[in-house]
Amino acid sequence: MSTERDILITEVALRDGSHAIAHQYTVEQVKKVAKALGEANVPYIEVAHGDGLGGSTLQYGLSRTNEMELIEAAVSVCGDSKVAVLVLPGIGTITDLKQAVSIGAKMARVATHVTEADVSAQHLSKAKEMGLETVGFLMMSHMAPVEKLVEQAKLMESYGADTVYMVDSAGALLPHQVKERVRALRQNLQVNVGFHGHNNLSLAMANTLAAIEEGAQRIDGSIRCLGAGAGNTQTEVLIAVLENMGIKTGIDLYKLMDTAEEVIAPLLQSPQEITRDNLVLGYAGVYSSFLLHAQRASKKYGIDSRDILIELGRRKVVGGQEDMIVDVADELARQRKAN
Repeated sequence: MSTERDILITEVALRDGSHAIAHQYTVEQVKKVAKALGEANVPYIEVAHGDGLGGSTLQYGLSRTNEMELIEAAVSVCGDSKVAVLVLPGIGTITDLKQAVSIGAKMARVATHVTEADVSAQHLSKAKEMGLETVGFLMMSHMAPVEKLVEQAKLMESYGADTVYMVDSAGALLPHQVKERVRALRQNLQVNVGFHGHNNLSLAMANTLAAIEEGAQRIDGSIRCLGAGAGNTQTEVLIAVLENMGIKTGIDLYKLMDTAEEVIAPLLQSPQEITRDNLVLGYAGVYSSFLLHAQRASKKYGIDSRDILIELGRRKVVGGQEDMIVDVADELARQRKAN
């Protein structure tokens, strides 16, 4: 593998990790984390509700703290690091994005389902007009053939994305599948290619390295694996691995390790590990942020959460259809009662 290029890391624990703690971040917690990440020279720190700007709703989960306060808090302490925000068209608005920019956000990551890139046009073009670094984020990339992924990525490129990510939202992809997809994107795009993985099948690190081997320049990680499902590629471990490979990130490994141990670990409600439910997310190809929703529905309806997740996977339910989780649980409960 070539080691002549650098890799730029985006730390997602203050956004993706919001799912793992039911969106309960406080201003003080975000300040502490963002300050430590800034001191470790992490180039980008993503801050938002788990489902992006405007995600604090009954359907997606109510935030403890207004996300604009969290973004402003991170900006105030992160030093030279840049704060990124995630926005899903249909949830987050241009007004939300403008407000985030006004308080210091420097990167907009516009996320859509892998087959729905066309809905990102306005958000990407407006973000570009506002002077932001722009990222197209193609979620649930395992659900489309390679040709479709390339087609959708080229749309995002045409709308103004500086980078296009293939996102393994379910942690369902295998390394050879990641390689095939990243290779195709590199061959067909002029802009940077990124990768965002989840660890539901214990493959986040392997998949990330596969992406880098095929030329991905932008990589996401979550410190201490603090992310939806079983978490993302563990940032401090990734930095250690890349250093051993001779790939530069500019991140201070010792400071990042200390942050993981002393700042992040106390925030975890439970260790980020591959539980039976996390495993089923990857096995069934289900959106990682569905985990807590499925567990709540399991308790309410007396249905094994694994059965709920398997059925969601069978129906190819995607992000934005969280209401289907309750519907599926209710339907399964009725079927069991009828039998």
